[in-house]
Order: sequence, then structure tokens, then C-alpha cells
Amino acid sequence: MNKPDSLRAHLLATIAELKHNPDRMLIFIDNGKVRCTAAASLSFEYSFDLQIILTDYAGHPDSVMLPLLGWLSVNQSELLENLDKSAQGIKFEADVLDNSKVDLSIRLPLTERVVVGQDADGNTTVKHPGEPQRVANYLDPAWRPGTLGLDSEWMIQNGQ
Repeated sequence: MNKPDSLRAHLLATIAELKHNPDRMLIFIDNGKVRCTAAASLSFEYSFDLQIILTDYAGHPDSVMLPLLGWLSVNQSELLENLDKSAQGIKFEADVLDNSKVDLSIRLPLTERVVVGQDADGNTTVKHPGEPQRVANYLDPAWRPGTLGLDSEWMIQNGQ
């Protein structure tokens, strides 16, 4: 599984307090499941609850939630975009230790696809593709302003 390590690296890079004390972040994987459809390949999906615990955390919770939401927008966007999943998706608890510190626990339901195939030599390959990213289907992602040399960059397909 790649998502736990990816999220750990992201939070360590974006939360100032963790940069100095990376050992204060603990990550656990609970309720893990493997789903396979018995299709022609052995591709499958991991499904699990990821628990992040920040011990003796003295920062503001926003300093954790904003980077977390940014990571989720790329790596598990349905937790933000799907109303039903977002209502149950991100859970947290805090144990108040004193006036300045808490132990903060965050739980996320995550999934990760694993695509199993064969290379040209017949060897089994295992890939963990990234999550599909939202791109407006009416815009060309390679478009750059002014490249057509026209007054207006908006053109109707088939010249109509």
C-alpha cells in the first residue's frame, strides 16, 4: 500500500510542528479488506481505515486539517466530493492533555487500487495507479493562451 506512506510524507512536509518532531505522528491501518472481482486478472483493491495520531500536539487543528484536505483532494477525492462519503469520511478525536497540548486522532476510510497484469515477456506486473483526477472534459489540458495566433482562442469543433 502506498497511500499511508504518501500521506505521512505529505504531513511531515507541511505541518511545521511535525518537521521538528516526526516521531509524534503515528499511523495505523485498521479494518483492512481486499476486494477482488475474480476477473481475468488478479487486480484488486485495498480498503482500510487509516488512523493518524499526533501526540502532544500544540498547534492549531487547522494546521493539520488543511494539508490533510489538500492530500485527500488528490488521493481520495470522493471523501470531499461525495456528500454521503464526506458526511461519514473524516473523523477525529482529541484528548486534551493540558491547556496547550492534545493527542489528536484522525480516521480516514481509504481505498487503493492494485492493477495486476503481464509485461511483454509474460512476467506478472503489479502497479498502484494514482486516483483519477478531475479535468473539465471540454478543456484541452495542453491548451496555452495565444498559441493559435487568433484574436479569440475559443474555436468551435469542425469549424461550425
